[in-house]
Amino acid sequence: MPIKIPDNLPARAALESEGVMVMREADAVRQDIRPLRIALLNLMPNKPRTETQFARLLAASPLQIELSLVQMTGHAPRNTPAEHMSAFYRTWAEACVETFDGLIVTGAPVENLPFEQVTYWDELRRIFDWTQTHVHSCLNICWSAQAALYHFHGAPKRTLPAKRFGVFQHRNLAPASPYLRGFSDDFCIPVSRWAEVRREDLPRDSGLSVLAESDEAGLCLLDDPARRALHMFNHVEYDSITLAEEYFRDLGADPETPLPRNYFPGDDPMREPANRWRSHAHLLFGNWINQIYQTTPFDLRDIGR
Repeated sequence: MPIKIPDNLPARAALESEGVMVMREADAVRQDIRPLRIALLNLMPNKPRTETQFARLLAASPLQIELSLVQMTGHAPRNTPAEHMSAFYRTWAEACVETFDGLIVTGAPVENLPFEQVTYWDELRRIFDWTQTHVHSCLNICWSAQAALYHFHGAPKRTLPAKRFGVFQHRNLAPASPYLRGFSDDFCIPVSRWAEVRREDLPRDSGLSVLAESDEAGLCLLDDPARRALHMFNHVEYDSITLAEEYFRDLGADPETPLPRNYFPGDDPMREPANRWRSHAHLLFGNWINQIYQTTPFDLRDIGR
């Protein structure tokens, strides 16, 4: 089933060029079906790139998905044109009166700051609390996963001595979980972060369950059933070249920037990297969407009750 996004969103052309089915708004209205309403709270600097990455994964579902783009109310992004934001985004203050089957909260390049020093921290805390009454299932990515665990469970974010950067092998610790249905025993996921949440810092009475973990990169995916949330510390949504772009960006500022681990063939940054995580990214998002479909109320007004 196609994904419903605004007709002139830049992500549409990119997805259609890849063969992804994208539904026009006029066609979606004619279908006698309730689409799953998924909101994307986009905290990443390159918002069009991030929109495309998540829309691609959501569009692989056989269900009709209606994607809503949301931004922080009190924070103006510096790296995306204001025209793009006003054309395609609503502030959380505008969207918070609605209910959603799912909410994705992206990562953000603020890992080296204490949570309380992030300019939109107070609003993000209100959003996390709002998800408990207005969102059926939340998927937090990278920094937002760390932030949600700190907000709900008091789990600290620990700064790493160096950026954890590359493609790392992870172990499937919960093959019976509906979110890991069909996953292999181990799988690769891109990692790009300056901080981590450690297993020993998870409160024992929190109900948190570790679904995936890496010997090198640490915790990867947590199930938080009490909060109806998944916390993903890494970047299954990344394109094949995203880590390369980050590397060359950082190299321009610091010639000693180390190569991303297990990424460039033969550790040669001039060679094109292979994508070894795409299938598991689609599988994770497909499982998440299917679990939402199986458990969300048909009447949106019942979400959160």
